[in-house]
Amino acid sequence: MSAEVTVLGAGVAGLAAAHELAARGAAVRILDPAGDPGPHGCSWWAGGMLASDCEGETAEEPVVRLGREALPWWRAAGAEVTEAGTLVVALGRDRGELDRFARRTGGHAWLDRAALEALEPELSERFPRALHFPAEAHLAPRAALATLRENLAAWGVTVAPEGPETGTVIDARGLSARDRLPDLRGVRGEMAVLRAPSVALSRPVRLLHPRHPLYVVPRGGGIHMLGATQIESDGRGPATLRSIVELLNAAFALHPAFAEAEVVEIGADARPAFPDNLPRIVRRGGRIHVNGLYRHGFLLAPALARRVADLVLEGRTSEVVQ
Repeated sequence: MSAEVTVLGAGVAGLAAAHELAARGAAVRILDPAGDPGPHGCSWWAGGMLASDCEGETAEEPVVRLGREALPWWRAAGAEVTEAGTLVVALGRDRGELDRFARRTGGHAWLDRAALEALEPELSERFPRALHFPAEAHLAPRAALATLRENLAAWGVTVAPEGPETGTVIDARGLSARDRLPDLRGVRGEMAVLRAPSVALSRPVRLLHPRHPLYVVPRGGGIHMLGATQIESDGRGPATLRSIVELLNAAFALHPAFAEAEVVEIGADARPAFPDNLPRIVRRGGRIHVNGLYRHGFLLAPALARRVADLVLEGRTSEVVQ
């Protein structure tokens, strides 16, 4: 008889766990009061960068190591993944930030102006050098979530707003799980989506700045996603004017053509994190919690999904299980 599992939460953590369990033969049901993911959760506003090496600049070693599982997992799940690496640049006055970033990370190569021009011609005039992380990739989060839902539906797994919690309960409710995990905190992130047909970027670009760092993720068709804000706050309301102005100013510094961009979307939400910013699988109160993915949702959800399936189906524990 297959294992029976109820997954609470249909964000990236819940859908990835449900996908891994169903792929291994478990009978899975998903409960989420909001239904399918939409503009009401942090998975909807994610950047979708599978950038484990870059995250090593500030994250602990497990994030880098576990994050390397993301690219093959998403590819195997059928998500459209762009494998073009990541570029990291800094304006002249901040060039020391680029050296510091290089010291704190691995898996990169230095590019001079000519090498940068070969990868991103529109940036070479403004940046004499850059770091390239060739093993990294990115995806469109909303499309990736849709792919997981389609796969699950093909296996007979759908998302219901309510229902009985039967079998093993996997709690992937993010910040909503603070009723059982009081050490969770919120880290607010704000983003903007721009339509800038005159900007042609082929891969995510990170602009380093001591106060206002920026990442730009191309979505195709002239659409670019901007993000980087990181505010210690549980606030889940609209983005603030200050944050959006800082994002747009940084985007203009990266590429002046962003000045003519159309603002398509502005969003914000709070991401769940434990005090050490590391993810956990926590067994507590008759539930198995998958939580604390912080700003690494699409990067770490695959590794957490694998390990929760190992725990539920095979009784195997790992470093992230408590």
